[in-house]
Formats: sequence, structure tokens, C-alpha cells
Amino acid sequence: MWSEDSGLEASPGIVVGVDGSDQSLCALVWAAKEAQRRRSPLHVVTAYTVPIFAASSMDAGYTTMDDAIIREGAQSVLNKALERISQYNIEVFPRVETGDASAVLLELSEEAELMVVGSRGRGGFVGRLLGSVSSALPAHAKCPTVVVPLRTAGRLPEAGVRPPSGAPTVQTVEDVVVVGVDGSEQGRAASLVAAEQAASRGLPLQILCALPPFSGSLAWVPAPLDLEALHEEIAEQLRAGQAWLQSHFPELPMSVQLLDGPPAEIMIDRTADVELLVLGTRGRGGFTGMLMGSTSQSVLHHAKGPVMVVPDHEDPRLADRAAFGSLPQE
Repeated sequence: MWSEDSGLEASPGIVVGVDGSDQSLCALVWAAKEAQRRRSPLHVVTAYTVPIFAASSMDAGYTTMDDAIIREGAQSVLNKALERISQYNIEVFPRVETGDASAVLLELSEEAELMVVGSRGRGGFVGRLLGSVSSALPAHAKCPTVVVPLRTAGRLPEAGVRPPSGAPTVQTVEDVVVVGVDGSEQGRAASLVAAEQAASRGLPLQILCALPPFSGSLAWVPAPLDLEALHEEIAEQLRAGQAWLQSHFPELPMSVQLLDGPPAEIMIDRTADVELLVLGTRGRGGFTGMLMGSTSQSVLHHAKGPVMVVPDHEDPRLADRAAFGSLPQE
């Protein structure tokens, strides 16, 4: 059902950015299925910018005509997107916006419950590449953002997009939500959102922590590092974190997995065969004030399945984490 969009204030819900590319079609179908599952309205947005040569033209008539043609093209992209999701029982709010796609979507994120974009898009009249949007949006958005890569096409036959060779299919995807944690406050906040996602889907939650290999970067350590003791300490913290999370979601099946290896590589591999991977914007490895950690950035750029990035936010449930012990120092 299509509706005239009077803004997210009247009907906040899920916002998906489209530009006509295969990547954005995958994001569109994923967002439509999520909106139907949540019974939330879906705002389908495309944005365009007027080329500099036209905007700076001395001929005002030419500029007006050029803008009209470009907007008509953007509207065509939007109309085709709406046709693609017409079978879903959701309320849809289509909108064509003028301006930089990242800026448009970031503004909408202030009211939205979820933002969804493809991992890369096309150039041309719709403005910036979705590739740059999918980098900027998770780092600055005010709500969680899901980035849907083209390799997700095998799971979304409704999108009508040919998946890349070797892309996972519906049959190869494990029914589990995974959250990557690293002992940071951001990771704990992300685990709460991940637990909500798992519970709402009726799926178990896996809490995943990757212990990076130690190298010459720790040469300054004055005494030999007891890796076995360190491993057990982290495992104990994970068990305490699980107990805390379980106290807020007592009916949710959950497990903990501690793996040795580069966190980004492990998380990227995991995206290939799970329903959803959830990460915080940054963790303990980032510099203070850094908007996007290196692990989150790497996973977004190379993911093989949907990745949700949860921005820093206050959650009263974080206050009782210390009561469960083994809380790492920030």
C-alpha cells in the first residue's frame, strides 16, 4: 500500500535508500521483508543532485529543464522499486529528495527505527555512490543501520538479482543472529540490540569474540605474556557477559564462542552463513572519538551477508552489567 509521505515524524519506521542498482534492490527487498516482519512502515528514498555544470549555468531555463529531467529519472527509479515490493503487506512511503544521498539519509535517521542500504551503488544522476553512503551512514546515523551486500542476492530471490558466484543461498544460511563483542561498552550495547533482533525472529543468539594474534606490537610487555591465562580471563568475561545478557532475555537461547584470529576476518567469514551479524560502531581497539572502528569498517566493506551496525547510545540495561562480575577496564 502506497501512501503520500509527510515525513517520518508522522510514521517512523524503516528507511531504505535505492538508486536502481542490483545492490540497492537487494537492500530494498531485505528492508521490505523486515518491515513486514516488524509490522512497520517502509520509507523508500532516492536522492539526486543537479550536476555542477547545470547548476552553475548562466541559462536559468536550461538549469530548470535539466533538474526536471533528472528528477523524472529519479522518480522512474523509485517507481520501479515500488513495483518490486508490491507483493508485501506493508505501508510504503515513497519519496524523491534533492541533495547528497548521505546527508538525506542521515537526516532521516534521526527519526527512523532502522536504516537499510546496499553495500555499493551506481554513479550518475542519483548523486553519491551508495558505496560512500554505506560507509558514511553507519558511522553517523542516529539509529541502527543494516548494510546489505550484493552477495545477499542468493538469499533474496524476490529481488530478481543474479547473485555473484559462490554467494550463500537460503538453504546454506544458519538460523542464528551473531553479535561481535570485544569487552567494550559499545559491544555490550550492540549485544542488547542483537538479542532483541534474535528474540523477535525466534532465533538463538551467538556471542562471538575474536582474540587477535599477538605480534611484535607487544614487545614492550615487561614480562612473558601468559596467553593461556589471558584466554581464560577473556572466556570468563564472556561468560559473565552472557549471564548479564541472559538476565534481560531469560527465554532467549544464547551461546558464547571465543576464537583465535583476526577479528575482521572472522566476522567477515561469519557473515556468509548467518541470518544477521551485529556490531557496534567502534570498540576497544579504536582511538577515542573515532566514529567507526577498523573491524566494523572492514566487515562492512567485505561482508557476505547483512550486517547491522549499532551506534553509541544510552541504554539503562547497561547499568547492571557490573553486578555480574569480570567487567573489563575501559
